[in-house]
Amino acid sequence: MCDDKYKRCKSFYNLVVKRCLDFLVAVFMLILLSPMFLVVALAIVFNTGLPVFYKGKRGGYKDKPFYMYKFRTMFHGQEHKGSVITKENDDRITKVGRFLRKHKLDEYPQLINIIKGEMSFVGPRPETYYYINTFSEEDRKMLLVRPGITDYASLEFNNQEELIGDADPDEYYVKYILPRKNQLRLKYIEELSFSTDFKIFWVTVCTVLGKCVKKSKICDNKVPESVDK
Repeated sequence: MCDDKYKRCKSFYNLVVKRCLDFLVAVFMLILLSPMFLVVALAIVFNTGLPVFYKGKRGGYKDKPFYMYKFRTMFHGQEHKGSVITKENDDRITKVGRFLRKHKLDEYPQLINIIKGEMSFVGPRPETYYYINTFSEEDRKMLLVRPGITDYASLEFNNQEELIGDADPDEYYVKYILPRKNQLRLKYIEELSFSTDFKIFWVTVCTVLGKCVKKSKICDNKVPESVDK
């Protein structure tokens, strides 16, 4: 349940307004971007065949599992082989997949998850149960809100594959990245509001378009005092 520290998860904005905005904007964007969806789908088919989409099981709102949609960026069947986390120059990623990942185009099918009510535009990025099962009770409180396409952690680690480099991806992720991501996910729930969501959404758009500095004030390297452990 939401305690005083994360009381904003029970706010009218989060429970009603945000859900309505998510649904309306997602429907509009899905219609607007439908030509791009078709082009990407055809590129994937011509490059490596079907399927076009990847469905990954993730931990969702109130710990309810759901399948998160992405355009497939790996060779078919390779997502279950090797490490859970991908690294730079991962040989499981297709030629088209590298382009989609670089420009974040593989994430667009999550508009479907938003319309279904499984995700939001802004919220903690959903994790696999491989990692959720290792979370502390405090870390699991990120499941108090709908997971999102972007959040503080997404902005700070927008170059995650480059950070991992040639290191063991799972070991590096668990040791150096996941703890920080969880701090930022909890920070988001503490600060949840329309202004916070708008700010994160806007910086994300700017970052994807290459019009923001790499390190913004919204995603600096300092651990906020409110989420120090």
